[in-house]
Amino acid sequence: MAGRPIVIDLFSGGGGFGRGFEEAGFQVSLAVDNYPPAAKTYKANFPHAMVVADDIKDLSGEEILSLAGLGRGEVDVVIASPPCEPFTGANPRRRPDPLDRLYADPAGQLFLHAIRLIGELKPAYFVIENVPAIMEAPIRDAIRREFSRVGYKRVHFNVLRAEEHGTPSRRTRVFVSNTRINPPRRRGPTVLEALKGLPEPGAPWPPNHEPPPSPGRRHERRLPRLRWGEALIYYSGANGRKLPNYIRLHPYEHAPTVMGTSRFIHPYENRLLTVREQARLMGFPDYHVFLGSRDAQYNQVGEAVPPPLAKAIALYLLKLLGGRD
Repeated sequence: MAGRPIVIDLFSGGGGFGRGFEEAGFQVSLAVDNYPPAAKTYKANFPHAMVVADDIKDLSGEEILSLAGLGRGEVDVVIASPPCEPFTGANPRRRPDPLDRLYADPAGQLFLHAIRLIGELKPAYFVIENVPAIMEAPIRDAIRREFSRVGYKRVHFNVLRAEEHGTPSRRTRVFVSNTRINPPRRRGPTVLEALKGLPEPGAPWPPNHEPPPSPGRRHERRLPRLRWGEALIYYSGANGRKLPNYIRLHPYEHAPTVMGTSRFIHPYENRLLTVREQARLMGFPDYHVFLGSRDAQYNQVGEAVPPPLAKAIALYLLKLLGGRD
Protein backbone atom coordinates (compact mmCIF):
# COMPACT_ATOMS: atom_id res chain seq x y z
CA MET A 1 0.00 0.00 0.00
CA ALA A 2 3.07 2.24 -0.32
CA GLY A 3 2.38 5.61 -1.90
CA ARG A 4 -1.24 5.87 -0.83
CA PRO A 5 -2.21 9.08 1.05
CA ILE A 6 -2.38 8.55 4.80
CA VAL A 7 -5.54 9.00 6.88
CA ILE A 8 -6.02 9.09 10.66
CA ASP A 9 -9.63 8.25 11.65
CA LEU A 10 -10.81 9.72 14.98
CA PHE A 11 -14.13 8.56 16.53
CA SER A 12 -13.95 5.90 13.84
CA GLY A 13 -17.07 3.93 14.83
CA GLY A 14 -17.87 0.98 12.59
CA GLY A 15 -15.77 2.33 9.72
CA GLY A 16 -18.11 4.14 7.32
CA PHE A 17 -15.85 7.18 6.95
CA GLY A 18 -12.76 4.99 6.65
CA ARG A 19 -14.46 2.65 4.15
CA GLY A 20 -15.17 5.52 1.77
CA PHE A 21 -11.63 6.86 2.02
CA GLU A 22 -10.06 3.46 1.41
CA GLU A 23 -12.31 2.87 -1.61
CA ALA A 24 -11.08 6.19 -2.98
CA GLY A 25 -7.43 5.14 -2.69
CA PHE A 26 -6.36 6.33 0.76
CA GLN A 27 -4.80 4.18 3.48
CA VAL A 28 -6.16 4.37 7.01
CA SER A 29 -3.06 4.14 9.15
CA LEU A 30 -4.68 4.46 12.58
CA ALA A 31 -8.21 4.66 13.99
CA VAL A 32 -9.42 5.60 17.48
CA ASP A 33 -12.71 4.67 19.14
CA ASN A 34 -13.35 3.83 22.79
CA TYR A 35 -16.50 1.74 22.09
CA PRO A 36 -15.23 -1.89 22.16
CA PRO A 37 -17.68 -3.37 19.58
CA ALA A 38 -16.83 -0.58 17.13
CA ALA A 39 -13.10 -1.05 17.66
CA LYS A 40 -13.45 -4.79 16.99
CA THR A 41 -15.56 -4.10 13.91
CA TYR A 42 -12.97 -1.66 12.58
CA LYS A 43 -10.09 -4.08 13.05
CA ALA A 44 -12.04 -6.87 11.34
CA ASN A 45 -12.61 -4.69 8.28
CA PHE A 46 -9.28 -2.85 8.20
CA PRO A 47 -6.73 -5.43 9.45
CA HIS A 48 -3.81 -3.29 8.23
CA ALA A 49 -4.80 -0.33 10.44
CA MET A 50 -3.68 0.25 14.02
CA VAL A 51 -6.93 0.43 16.02
CA VAL A 52 -6.72 2.17 19.40
CA ALA A 53 -9.62 1.39 21.74
CA ASP A 54 -9.00 4.29 24.07
CA ASP A 55 -10.52 7.57 25.18
CA ILE A 56 -9.43 10.29 22.80
CA LYS A 57 -9.06 12.71 25.73
CA ASP A 58 -6.10 10.64 26.93
CA LEU A 59 -4.22 10.64 23.62
CA SER A 60 -1.78 13.15 22.19
CA GLY A 61 -0.83 13.72 18.59
CA GLU A 62 2.70 12.53 19.36
CA GLU A 63 1.36 9.24 20.74
CA ILE A 64 -0.83 8.73 17.67
CA LEU A 65 2.10 9.31 15.31
CA SER A 66 4.24 6.91 17.31
CA LEU A 67 1.56 4.18 17.34
CA ALA A 68 1.01 4.60 13.61
CA GLY A 69 4.74 4.56 12.87
CA LEU A 70 4.52 8.00 11.26
CA GLY A 71 6.58 11.14 11.47
CA ARG A 72 5.48 14.76 11.50
CA GLY A 73 4.17 15.90 8.14
CA GLU A 74 3.24 12.39 7.02
CA VAL A 75 -0.51 12.60 7.76
CA ASP A 76 -2.41 13.74 4.70
CA VAL A 77 -5.95 13.80 6.11
CA VAL A 78 -7.56 13.52 9.55
CA ILE A 79 -11.23 12.51 9.52
CA ALA A 80 -13.36 12.62 12.66
CA SER A 81 -16.96 12.00 13.72
CA PRO A 82 -17.30 13.24 17.31
CA PRO A 83 -20.65 12.58 19.03
CA CYS A 84 -23.58 14.60 17.71
CA GLU A 85 -25.89 14.04 20.73
CA PRO A 86 -24.95 17.32 22.47
CA PHE A 87 -25.97 19.30 19.37
CA THR A 88 -28.79 17.44 17.61
CA GLY A 89 -32.40 18.53 17.91
CA ALA A 90 -33.35 14.87 18.32
CA ASN A 91 -31.89 14.97 21.84
CA PRO A 92 -34.56 16.11 24.33
CA ARG A 93 -31.84 16.73 26.94
CA ARG A 94 -29.79 19.03 24.74
CA ARG A 95 -28.49 22.03 26.73
CA PRO A 96 -30.41 25.24 26.01
CA ASP A 97 -27.28 27.42 25.73
CA PRO A 98 -25.51 26.56 22.43
CA LEU A 99 -22.03 27.22 23.84
CA ASP A 100 -22.71 24.90 26.78
CA ARG A 101 -23.24 22.11 24.26
CA LEU A 102 -19.63 22.56 23.11
CA TYR A 103 -17.81 23.65 26.27
CA ALA A 104 -19.81 22.25 29.22
CA ASP A 105 -21.30 18.98 27.92
CA PRO A 106 -18.64 16.24 28.35
CA ALA A 107 -19.67 14.68 25.03
CA GLY A 108 -19.59 18.07 23.32
CA GLN A 109 -16.07 18.65 24.61
CA LEU A 110 -14.93 15.73 22.47
CA PHE A 111 -15.31 18.01 19.45
CA LEU A 112 -12.70 20.25 21.07
CA HIS A 113 -10.38 17.27 21.55
CA ALA A 114 -10.72 16.51 17.83
CA ILE A 115 -9.58 20.07 17.12
CA ARG A 116 -6.70 19.69 19.59
CA LEU A 117 -5.44 16.52 17.94
CA ILE A 118 -5.77 17.98 14.45
CA GLY A 119 -3.62 20.89 15.63
CA GLU A 120 -1.01 18.47 16.93
CA LEU A 121 -1.05 16.16 13.88
CA LYS A 122 -1.02 19.04 11.36
CA PRO A 123 -2.59 17.19 8.39
CA ALA A 124 -2.81 18.82 4.99
CA TYR A 125 -6.60 18.54 5.30
CA PHE A 126 -9.06 17.70 8.03
CA VAL A 127 -12.77 16.80 7.82
CA ILE A 128 -15.02 16.67 10.89
CA GLU A 129 -18.54 15.32 10.41
CA ASN A 130 -21.49 16.39 12.54
CA VAL A 131 -25.12 17.52 12.44
CA PRO A 132 -26.22 20.85 10.92
CA ALA A 133 -27.01 22.19 14.41
CA ILE A 134 -23.29 22.94 14.92
CA MET A 135 -23.80 25.80 12.45
CA GLU A 136 -25.70 27.83 15.04
CA ALA A 137 -23.80 31.13 15.14
CA PRO A 138 -22.29 30.82 18.65
CA ILE A 139 -21.07 27.24 18.03
CA ARG A 140 -19.82 27.97 14.52
CA ASP A 141 -17.88 31.03 15.65
CA ALA A 142 -16.39 29.14 18.61
CA ILE A 143 -15.23 26.30 16.34
CA ARG A 144 -13.53 28.82 14.06
CA ARG A 145 -11.78 30.42 17.03
CA GLU A 146 -10.57 27.04 18.32
CA PHE A 147 -9.16 26.08 14.92
CA SER A 148 -7.44 29.44 14.60
CA ARG A 149 -5.68 28.76 17.91
CA VAL A 150 -4.18 25.52 16.57
CA GLY A 151 -3.02 27.05 13.30
CA TYR A 152 -5.92 26.67 10.85
CA LYS A 153 -7.21 30.11 9.89
CA ARG A 154 -9.52 28.94 7.10
CA VAL A 155 -12.49 26.84 8.22
CA HIS A 156 -15.44 25.91 6.02
CA PHE A 157 -18.78 24.41 7.02
CA ASN A 158 -19.72 22.22 4.05
CA VAL A 159 -23.35 21.02 3.99
CA LEU A 160 -23.68 17.77 2.04
CA ARG A 161 -26.66 15.49 1.46
CA ALA A 162 -25.86 11.80 1.32
CA GLU A 163 -28.67 11.01 -1.15
CA GLU A 164 -27.00 13.40 -3.63
CA HIS A 165 -23.77 11.41 -3.41
CA GLY A 166 -24.75 7.81 -4.09
CA THR A 167 -26.42 6.89 -0.78
CA PRO A 168 -29.86 5.19 -0.69
CA SER A 169 -30.96 7.14 2.41
CA ARG A 170 -31.43 10.81 3.18
CA ARG A 171 -28.85 12.35 5.48
CA THR A 172 -27.84 15.99 5.73
CA ARG A 173 -24.56 16.54 7.52
CA VAL A 174 -22.00 19.30 7.98
CA PHE A 175 -18.37 18.56 7.19
CA VAL A 176 -16.06 21.08 8.85
CA SER A 177 -12.83 21.36 6.90
CA ASN A 178 -9.97 23.67 6.00
CA THR A 179 -11.12 23.64 2.38
CA ARG A 180 -14.36 23.88 0.50
CA ILE A 181 -15.74 20.43 -0.31
CA ASN A 182 -18.02 20.29 -3.32
CA PRO A 183 -17.97 16.81 -4.91
CA PRO A 184 -19.87 16.04 -8.12
CA ARG A 185 -23.42 14.92 -7.43
CA ARG A 186 -24.62 11.39 -8.06
CA ARG A 187 -28.17 10.45 -7.10
CA GLY A 188 -28.40 7.54 -4.69
CA PRO A 189 -30.46 4.43 -5.44
CA THR A 190 -33.99 3.92 -4.16
CA VAL A 191 -34.85 1.57 -1.29
CA LEU A 192 -35.91 -1.12 -3.74
CA GLU A 193 -32.68 -0.80 -5.72
CA ALA A 194 -30.58 -0.87 -2.55
CA LEU A 195 -32.21 -4.03 -1.16
CA LYS A 196 -32.26 -5.86 -4.50
CA GLY A 197 -30.71 -9.32 -4.53
CA LEU A 198 -30.68 -9.96 -0.80
CA PRO A 199 -31.79 -13.45 0.26
CA GLU A 200 -34.33 -14.11 2.98
CA PRO A 201 -33.09 -13.26 6.49
CA GLY A 202 -31.13 -16.11 8.00
CA ALA A 203 -29.23 -17.03 4.83
CA PRO A 204 -25.51 -17.84 5.34
CA TRP A 205 -24.47 -14.82 3.26
CA PRO A 206 -24.22 -11.87 3.59
CA PRO A 207 -23.19 -11.35 7.24
CA ASN A 208 -25.43 -9.47 9.69
CA HIS A 209 -28.55 -10.70 7.90
CA GLU A 210 -30.02 -12.71 10.76
CA PRO A 211 -33.82 -12.58 11.25
CA PRO A 212 -34.66 -9.21 12.83
CA PRO A 213 -36.19 -8.76 16.28
CA SER A 214 -39.91 -8.32 16.73
CA PRO A 215 -41.20 -4.76 17.15
CA GLY A 216 -43.47 -6.09 19.90
CA ARG A 217 -46.80 -7.91 19.80
CA ARG A 218 -48.88 -4.73 19.95
CA HIS A 219 -46.97 -3.16 17.06
CA GLU A 220 -47.03 -6.38 15.02
CA ARG A 221 -50.82 -6.28 14.91
CA ARG A 222 -50.69 -2.84 13.29
CA LEU A 223 -48.04 -3.64 10.67
CA PRO A 224 -50.39 -4.92 7.93
CA ARG A 225 -52.25 -1.58 7.96
CA LEU A 226 -49.10 0.56 7.83
CA ARG A 227 -48.68 2.36 4.51
CA TRP A 228 -45.47 3.42 2.79
CA GLY A 229 -43.98 6.39 4.60
CA GLU A 230 -46.10 6.00 7.73
CA ALA A 231 -44.62 5.54 11.22
CA LEU A 232 -45.80 3.22 13.96
CA ILE A 233 -44.61 5.43 16.81
CA TYR A 234 -43.36 8.95 17.56
CA TYR A 235 -40.96 10.10 20.25
CA SER A 236 -40.08 13.51 21.67
CA GLY A 237 -36.97 15.38 20.59
CA ALA A 238 -35.62 18.76 21.67
CA ASN A 239 -38.15 21.58 22.06
CA GLY A 240 -41.03 19.11 21.98
CA ARG A 241 -40.43 17.98 18.39
CA LYS A 242 -42.21 14.75 17.46
CA LEU A 243 -39.92 12.36 15.62
CA PRO A 244 -41.04 9.17 13.82
CA ASN A 245 -39.77 5.62 14.30
CA TYR A 246 -40.70 2.23 12.81
CA ILE A 247 -41.35 3.82 9.40
CA ARG A 248 -42.67 1.66 6.54
CA LEU A 249 -40.14 2.32 3.78
CA HIS A 250 -41.32 3.58 0.41
CA PRO A 251 -39.66 1.30 -2.17
CA TYR A 252 -39.35 3.93 -4.89
CA GLU A 253 -37.85 6.69 -2.75
CA HIS A 254 -34.74 7.20 -0.66
CA ALA A 255 -34.98 5.89 2.89
CA PRO A 256 -35.28 8.36 5.77
CA THR A 257 -32.14 9.09 7.79
CA VAL A 258 -30.74 5.91 9.31
CA MET A 259 -29.90 6.41 13.00
CA GLY A 260 -28.61 4.10 15.69
CA THR A 261 -31.93 4.24 17.51
CA SER A 262 -34.14 4.05 14.41
CA ARG A 263 -35.69 0.95 12.94
CA PHE A 264 -37.46 0.59 9.62
CA ILE A 265 -40.29 -1.64 8.43
CA HIS A 266 -39.71 -3.55 5.18
CA PRO A 267 -41.65 -1.99 2.27
CA TYR A 268 -43.43 -5.27 1.41
CA GLU A 269 -43.00 -7.58 4.40
CA ASN A 270 -44.45 -7.08 7.88
CA ARG A 271 -41.12 -7.10 9.72
CA LEU A 272 -38.22 -4.90 10.73
CA LEU A 273 -35.16 -4.66 8.53
CA THR A 274 -32.11 -6.74 9.34
CA VAL A 275 -28.79 -5.09 10.22
CA ARG A 276 -27.55 -5.89 6.71
CA GLU A 277 -30.58 -4.28 5.09
CA GLN A 278 -30.05 -1.11 7.11
CA ALA A 279 -26.35 -1.25 6.16
CA ARG A 280 -27.38 -1.45 2.50
CA LEU A 281 -29.42 1.73 2.99
CA MET A 282 -26.23 3.43 4.21
CA GLY A 283 -24.23 2.21 1.20
CA PHE A 284 -22.05 -0.31 3.03
CA PRO A 285 -20.75 -3.17 0.87
CA ASP A 286 -21.92 -6.63 1.95
CA TYR A 287 -18.37 -7.69 2.88
CA HIS A 288 -18.23 -5.02 5.59
CA VAL A 289 -19.04 -6.98 8.75
CA PHE A 290 -20.40 -5.60 12.03
CA LEU A 291 -19.47 -7.21 15.36
CA GLY A 292 -21.01 -7.04 18.82
CA SER A 293 -24.59 -7.49 19.99
CA ARG A 294 -27.40 -6.89 17.52
CA ASP A 295 -28.16 -3.50 19.10
CA ALA A 296 -24.47 -2.62 18.83
CA GLN A 297 -24.54 -3.58 15.15
CA TYR A 298 -27.61 -1.41 14.43
CA ASN A 299 -25.96 1.47 16.30
CA GLN A 300 -22.71 1.18 14.35
CA VAL A 301 -24.63 1.29 11.08
CA GLY A 302 -26.81 4.23 12.07
CA GLU A 303 -23.99 6.33 13.53
CA ALA A 304 -21.66 5.93 10.54
CA VAL A 305 -20.80 8.33 7.76
CA PRO A 306 -22.34 6.69 4.66
CA PRO A 307 -19.46 5.17 2.66
CA PRO A 308 -20.61 6.57 -0.73
CA LEU A 309 -20.65 10.10 0.71
CA ALA A 310 -17.28 9.51 2.40
CA LYS A 311 -15.86 8.28 -0.91
CA ALA A 312 -17.12 11.38 -2.73
CA ILE A 313 -15.36 13.58 -0.16
CA ALA A 314 -12.20 11.48 -0.36
CA LEU A 315 -12.03 11.67 -4.16
CA TYR A 316 -12.43 15.43 -3.96
CA LEU A 317 -9.56 15.71 -1.46
CA LEU A 318 -7.45 13.32 -3.51
CA LYS A 319 -7.52 15.81 -6.37
CA LEU A 320 -6.49 18.62 -4.03
CA LEU A 321 -3.62 16.52 -2.67
CA GLY A 322 -2.50 15.80 -6.21
CA GLY A 323 -2.51 19.50 -6.94
CA ARG A 324 -0.52 20.18 -3.79
CA ASP A 325 2.02 17.52 -4.67
